[in-house]
Amino acid sequence: MKKFEKISLISCTIEELFEFHLDSNNIKKITPNDTKVELLSKDFVPREGKVLEIKTTKFCIPTFWAVEISLINKPTILVDTAVHSPFKFWRHSHIFTKKGNVCELKDVIEYEMPFGFIGNIFSSFMENQLNNMFTYRHKQTKIILEKKDKA
Repeated sequence: MKKFEKISLISCTIEELFEFHLDSNNIKKITPNDTKVELLSKDFVPREGKVLEIKTTKFCIPTFWAVEISLINKPTILVDTAVHSPFKFWRHSHIFTKKGNVCELKDVIEYEMPFGFIGNIFSSFMENQLNNMFTYRHKQTKIILEKKDKA
């Protein structure tokens, strides 16, 4: 099992950070421009056990995801687990922690590549892709939420 983590500090309340991530419509706002995201589950209301269906397209390759909301513990954690994805296993934990006047956003991805040994050949490529994606996501989240403070 592989593990990827990304941590950022954002000047906002923990409630704002949690609610931002709870709104699936924000996925489009924080996804890099080289990836198209389409929410297939219309008017999705996140609750434990509910499944969000998503279509992503990158490198002209469409991929379908179905992620189940595994855990919601407001306002500190949101966990989704893929029930269908390109991975053998995928669990994404969004962890929110108040740190003085700012909040820590921590994304933890636990994943297993498909196709055993052959899939593991692409592990370094996948780590690079995850780093690029979550660096962008954290940057955009910070811009959006910190702009709200100044509006």
